[in-house]
Amino acid sequence: MAARLLLARLAILWLAACLLTGCGFHLRGNLPLSQYPAIYVQSEAHSELAALLKQRFVQNKVELLDSYQADKPALTLVRDTLERRTLSLFANGQVAEYELIYKVEYLIQLAGQEPQRYQFELYRDYQDDPNQALAKAQELELLLSELRQQAANRIIRQLARLG
Repeated sequence: MAARLLLARLAILWLAACLLTGCGFHLRGNLPLSQYPAIYVQSEAHSELAALLKQRFVQNKVELLDSYQADKPALTLVRDTLERRTLSLFANGQVAEYELIYKVEYLIQLAGQEPQRYQFELYRDYQDDPNQALAKAQELELLLSELRQQAANRIIRQLARLG
């Protein structure tokens, strides 16, 4: 009896795995970028977003080209900027809360096609406390790092959709 129950559970698990792989489902970690065996990434010299993108490409087994080649795809990071907008103030007039706006603009050029321009904005709320300046500075760096991670993931997903 117990053997039948175990066998039935294994059969259901196997069937679920087959259905998920058959429908094209992929976990959101590394996206399959097999349609891009190599890519050229152009950006400012010390762009942290470009470094994250290059890391993602290496994880996905995409060769990074040293120079532009017309027959290979190219990704150009035009700009990534961080703006802050005041959301609320303390009673004494100091800023209590900011909205961080991370803007990214980039171009994707596939072989034999015109470059396509993309842009997006990511938002985060950030509470400021002038009495804890060091801790808040570290929190701001963590938020900015998270925004860059999300931006890199979004660019990779866009590239995967084009292929």
